[in-house]
Amino acid sequence: MSNVPHPGIGSVQLDEFQYDNAIVRNFAIATILFGLIGMLVGLLAAFQLVFPDLNMDLPYLTFSRIRPLHTNAVIFAFVGNGFFTGLYYSVPRVLRTPIWSTTLSRFHFWAWQFIILAAAISLPMGFTTSKEYAELEWPIDIAIAVVWVSALINIIMTMINRRVEHVYAAVWFYVASFVTVALLHVVNSLALPISFFKSYSIYAGVQDALVQWWYGHNAVAFFLTTPYLGLMYYFLPKAANRPIYSYRLSIVHFWALIFLYIWAGPHHLLYTSLPEWAQTLGTVFSVMLIAPSWGGMMNGLLTLRGAWDKVREDVVLKFFVVAITAYGMATFEGPMLSFKNVNAIAHYTDWIVAHVHVGALGWNGFLTFGMLYWLFPRLYNRPLFSTKLAGFHFWIGTLGILFYTIPMYWAGWVQSSMWKEFTQEGLLKYPNFLETVTQLAPLYFLRSLGGTLYIIGFITMIYNLWMTALKGEFIGAETAKAMPLNAIWNAPKSEHWHRRLLERRPLALVIFSLIAVAIGGMIEMIPTFMIKSNIPTIESVKPYSPLELQGRDLYVREGCYTCHTQMIRPFRSEIERYGEYSKSGEFVYDFPHQWGSKRTGPDIHRLGGKYPDSWHYNHMEDPTSMSPGSIMPRYGWLLEDDLDTSTTAAKIRAMQTLGVPYEEGYDQIANVELHKQAKEIQARLKQSGIKANENKEIIALIAYLQRLGTDIKTTK
Repeated sequence: MSNVPHPGIGSVQLDEFQYDNAIVRNFAIATILFGLIGMLVGLLAAFQLVFPDLNMDLPYLTFSRIRPLHTNAVIFAFVGNGFFTGLYYSVPRVLRTPIWSTTLSRFHFWAWQFIILAAAISLPMGFTTSKEYAELEWPIDIAIAVVWVSALINIIMTMINRRVEHVYAAVWFYVASFVTVALLHVVNSLALPISFFKSYSIYAGVQDALVQWWYGHNAVAFFLTTPYLGLMYYFLPKAANRPIYSYRLSIVHFWALIFLYIWAGPHHLLYTSLPEWAQTLGTVFSVMLIAPSWGGMMNGLLTLRGAWDKVREDVVLKFFVVAITAYGMATFEGPMLSFKNVNAIAHYTDWIVAHVHVGALGWNGFLTFGMLYWLFPRLYNRPLFSTKLAGFHFWIGTLGILFYTIPMYWAGWVQSSMWKEFTQEGLLKYPNFLETVTQLAPLYFLRSLGGTLYIIGFITMIYNLWMTALKGEFIGAETAKAMPLNAIWNAPKSEHWHRRLLERRPLALVIFSLIAVAIGGMIEMIPTFMIKSNIPTIESVKPYSPLELQGRDLYVREGCYTCHTQMIRPFRSEIERYGEYSKSGEFVYDFPHQWGSKRTGPDIHRLGGKYPDSWHYNHMEDPTSMSPGSIMPRYGWLLEDDLDTSTTAAKIRAMQTLGVPYEEGYDQIANVELHKQAKEIQARLKQSGIKANENKEIIALIAYLQRLGTDIKTTK
C-alpha cells in the first residue's frame, strides 16, 4: 500500500486489488466462436436464396428455420458476448474496483453460453414462438431473465462499491441497456405454456404486434446500440489516448437517446392495422432520434480530432472509425425510413435487410473487431501478432460490407418498383409475385459474396488473435491501486448537477434510467389495451377450428413467417395483387400475430380459397411444381409425419384461458371435430387424384391456409 493526500481527510492509504481478466478472456473466446458460427449460418441462408437445393430437404436446415437461428446467434451470441467482454474489462477499471461477485460473473458466463446452446438446438427443431428476435420458448426465456438480472445486480453492486467519485459515461449506457432489456424481455415474453416446448403469447393480433415491435425495435436499440455506445465511450478514448470530445454532449446523448428510442417501435407497423395515433407517435419519435444519435456519432469522431495521422497507422482506430460511421449511417436511415412515404417503398423489401446489416456488420462487427484487436495484446502481454493481417481484415471486411449492402439496397428498389408498377391499362405489370423473385438472383449472389468476404476477414482475425495468445502469456489477474471504499467524497458546490445528483448516486442513475424508458412504452401500450375502440371486433370473425389451430402451429414451427407476411396494406398495388386490405379485427384470435416483416414470398392473408387443396399439397411437396423457379424449400416431411393430436385439448383450453370464445367443454370434442374436417380435406384431395392420409400434418396446414382471410367478405 502507499499513501496519497485527500482533501479534507489528509493522507489516505491506497488499497491494492486485482482485475479479473479470466472472465474477459472467456467472453472474448465465446464472442469469436459463436460469431463465426452465427455468420456461417447466415451465409448458408444467403446462399439458399440463390441455390434452393442447399435446403437439402431436411427440416433442420430449411431457410425458414435457420434464419431465426442466424439472427439469434449474431445478436445474442456474437454481439451479446462482445458486449460482456468489454463490460467485464471496462467496468472494474472505470470504477477502480473488482467486479462485486466473481461467482455471479462466472454464473453469467456459463449460463449465457448454455442459453445460446439451447437456442442453437431448439430453433432448428422448430421450437419457436415466431416473435421476431424473441423466438425462444418460455423455459429459455425464464433462463434469460434470471441471468440478465443477476448480471445487473452484479454491476449495480460494483458501482456502489466503486473507488472513484463519479460513474463514467460508458457505465451509464451499460446500466440503461440492462434495465431496459430486462423490461422489454419480460413484457414481450409473457406467455401461456402448453408444454415444455410450446406456449402461446398472452397478446393477440394488433396488441401482440405493438408489444412485439416495442420489443423488436428496442432490442436493436438496447442490445445492439446502447451497450456498444458504452464500449465506444471506453475503448475509443483508450485506443486514441485522448479524452472523449464532450462531457456535456455525452449527457445529452445518453438521456435523449434512451428516452426517445423506446417510443419508436410502431414505425415497423406503418400502414398496418395498428391504430393511426400509435403509428404517428412512432414516426414522430423516430425522426427525433436522429439528433441524439448523430450527437453520439460526432462525440466519437471528434474525439479523434487532430489524431488522424494516428488513425491512418492504427488498425484498431480504423475499425472504430468505420464502426462509428456505420452507426451514423444506420441512425440516419432509421428515421428516414420512418417517414410514411419512404416506408411505403422500403418496408417488406431487402432495403430493410441492407439497413439492418449496415448496423450489424459495420457498427457491431467492426467495433467488436477493433475492441478484440486492442484487448488481446493487453490480455496476453505482447504486441499483436500481425498488423498486416489486421489491415487485410479491415479492408476485406469493408469490401464485404459494401458487397453485401449495396446489392440489397438495389434489390429493395427492384422489389418495390415491380410490386407497384401498373400498365397503361391500369393493370399490374407484374401480377405474378415470382417474377419479382427471379429478378433478384444476381443480387442475392452478390450479397452472398459479400458475406463470404466478411467471414474471410473474420477467420483472418481468429488466426491473428490465436497467434497473439499463443506467443504471449495470459495475465489472469492484473494488480491495481485506488482509494479505499470508505474515503469521503464531498461534491464541490460548483460541480455540474449531473455529476452531483446522478453520477455520485448509482441507484438514482438506475431508477431514472428505468423511468426514462418506461414512459414511452406505457403511453403507447396502455391505450391500445384499455380502449376497446383501438381494436374493433368483427362479428363474422370466428375462432380457428381445432384442425386449423394445429395447422397454424405447424406454420409457426416451420418458420413460414420469415418469408410471408399476413398484412395487406391499403395501397392500390397490394389490394389489386392480394385482395381487400387487412382489418385489425381479423386478428383477435391470433396468438401471436403473424404479420411478418419481410416478403421473400407473397403476402398470404387472403390466401384462403384462392387455390384448391391439391395445389397446396403439391406446393408443399415441391414448390416448383406449382411455381416454376420458386426458391421456397420443399416440405416433404409434412406429407409423411403424423399430426400430434394429443395436444389438441390442451391448446383449446389455453385459447379459452386467453379469451377465445370456444364453448364450455369444447376441448373434449375438439379431436372429433378435427378428424371430421381432416376427412373432408382428404376427400377433396382424392377427387383431385391425390391419395393422402387424413392423419398427416399436411392436412392440418392446408386447413389453416384455406382459412386465411376468409372471415370477411372481400372485393376480390
